[in-house]
Amino acid sequence: MNRSRGWVIVILFSALIAMAGCQRLVIDVEKLVKPSVELSEIIGFLAGLGTTFAAFPDLLAMLRRRSSEGMNPRMGFIMGAFQVLWIYYGLLIASRPVIIWNVIAVLINFLTVGAYAYFLRRERSAGEASHLK
Repeated sequence: MNRSRGWVIVILFSALIAMAGCQRLVIDVEKLVKPSVELSEIIGFLAGLGTTFAAFPDLLAMLRRRSSEGMNPRMGFIMGAFQVLWIYYGLLIASRPVIIWNVIAVLINFLTVGAYAYFLRRERSAGEASHLK
């Protein structure tokens, strides 16, 4: 668990350095909330739907099995961390599809990592309890 916290700190620190380098950061708020929808946004929403929910079946399978077996939390953690950068990028280019889908994807990926940690801890404590008998 300490390694995960270390990676979070490294990634957040890197993101802060990147943001500090954007001296002329201007987020076009009008473009984010404008009522018109263009074809590129429709395609962006459809593409985001597929890529965002790609990790969802793994989360559901783990929850149904109530086991961390066969799961690799690194993928979910890495994807979630870089999707935070995608959110930042979406703000820079004022792209609603990029922002919305990556916020959802971050939640799914971090839920997957959290569920993995929960089930792994539970499995280890059950294993230690049965080993002590």
